[in-house]
Amino acid sequence: MKIAAVQHDICWEDRPGTFARLRPLLAGAAGAGARLAVVTEMFGVGFSMATERLAEPEDGPSATFLREEAARHGMWLYGSAPEQRAGDERPRNVGLLVAPDGSITRYAKLHPFTYAREHDHYDAGTEMVTVDVEGLRVSLFVCYDLRFADDFWMRAPETDCYLVCANWPETRRHHWQSLLMARAIENQAYVVGVNRVGEGGGLSYVGDSRIIDPLGETLAAGAGTEALLVAEVTPERVADVRHRFRFLPDRRTYPLTLDPAG
Repeated sequence: MKIAAVQHDICWEDRPGTFARLRPLLAGAAGAGARLAVVTEMFGVGFSMATERLAEPEDGPSATFLREEAARHGMWLYGSAPEQRAGDERPRNVGLLVAPDGSITRYAKLHPFTYAREHDHYDAGTEMVTVDVEGLRVSLFVCYDLRFADDFWMRAPETDCYLVCANWPETRRHHWQSLLMARAIENQAYVVGVNRVGEGGGLSYVGDSRIIDPLGETLAAGAGTEALLVAEVTPERVADVRHRFRFLPDRRTYPLTLDPAG
């Protein structure tokens, strides 16, 4: 399967403007033969805390846009949006995996980014999500989740490819690059990390999107401008790496014990 990482700018808090700039990029991904294309976290508005203005219902404008584009190009799409379910007090930062037939699998970001006060505006998710995408087992994550290795470890036996959509600022770009590679190496799985470029909310973003293979080799990489990254991924490659280097079965978990003496 060919996967496209769509590294794009976001028109700050402007869905129609962002959708307009994304359409040709998604058309390019489809033209390159991608079966799955990944856009960024909060892909329509940027990583904004203005939930009173920007929160949308399930199947709101972001989901509708992804559905229309998935149907138009006959491919899968993944990115996140600020969605609020009926009856909930606050929205969640929800990853939307949209199939070509319009069906949507939702993953709510497990770890709100407290450093940016995300937890004051968005509720945390409670469940990890893995989906079979045309024979490729795909696990969904959003931005800050990348720092929490245990969650990736828990999904590893059922995962061929991790998708991580993000708004990760330039100031911590080394962390982003290093953690993407670490998650691929330690779990012997593909990692597709897609980050925005441009300016938004007073922060600068330089992309550094990556598609990394199960041995930690970078198959495609972007830098500071909009870019379309495409790479071939296969579950057979994951199975082969895990068969030749049998690291996952060596994992052990131990109970935490505290010294009563302090």
